[in-house]
Amino acid sequence: MRILISADMEGATGVTCTADVVPGTEQWQRFRRLLTGDVNACVAGLFDGGATEVLVNEAHSSQRNVLLEELDPRARLLTGRHKPLSMMQGIDSGVDGVVFLGYHTGAGADGVLAHTYLENSITEVRLDGVAASEGRLNATLAAEHGVPVLLVTGDDLTCADASAYAPRARHAVVKECVSRYAAVCSPPSVTAALITAEATAAMAHAGRGHGDASAHTVEVDFDATHLAHAAAVVPTVEMVGTRTVRFTAESQTAAMKAFKVVTAIAAGAIDGLYG
Repeated sequence: MRILISADMEGATGVTCTADVVPGTEQWQRFRRLLTGDVNACVAGLFDGGATEVLVNEAHSSQRNVLLEELDPRARLLTGRHKPLSMMQGIDSGVDGVVFLGYHTGAGADGVLAHTYLENSITEVRLDGVAASEGRLNATLAAEHGVPVLLVTGDDLTCADASAYAPRARHAVVKECVSRYAAVCSPPSVTAALITAEATAAMAHAGRGHGDASAHTVEVDFDATHLAHAAAVVPTVEMVGTRTVRFTAESQTAAMKAFKVVTAIAAGAIDGLYG
């Protein structure tokens, strides 16, 4: 049984504010260790449940956050940027399950550090007409490859969101959202035990099934018109409102690659204080 962990950071134990997750800050250095602790707790549970291989794919920002020197030696780490499938690199390599670790809610929703790809310039993303967090987008990609989502860890609202897009997945709630920048947090010793237990139980649902690629439509609402205009220069992307773009792709794999381009173009159009 080969398992992929997609490791984001906003939903890691203790994380509540910008400085906790921005590479180079003192707080980020502190929370890298807590993120690595969450990863190790998950790795331990997956192996307890019968996993034979675990690949951890860095999914946050610079994608160089997990401390390799502190990683459980049974796991391997895919670290660094410019991966074709980004947060989900490795989902097409024949894995039997995926864990969404340290995930968060989507743009426009309540939740600790809620966003979808861009931290504060996207107000909502819709996949086939349904509001979509990174979790929903990535779960749809996993399903295309026949890979079940086994476990989601993050705040309570993130786990509630996961119930809609991955109803069979286990949950590990490591904190309870109070606001975008505040949460009731459990200490690492408590969250580690919870994550390990849930990862072990989640392995009961591991096993690759039949994938099914189909067309998907993505809509993105920005907080400013110029970002939509910038994104609309991408072929197949059209403006359907003053701040909204839409595109359709032949598969979720193609949709996620196109979405990556759209967000990169929009990010490049953000100009200082006025966005």
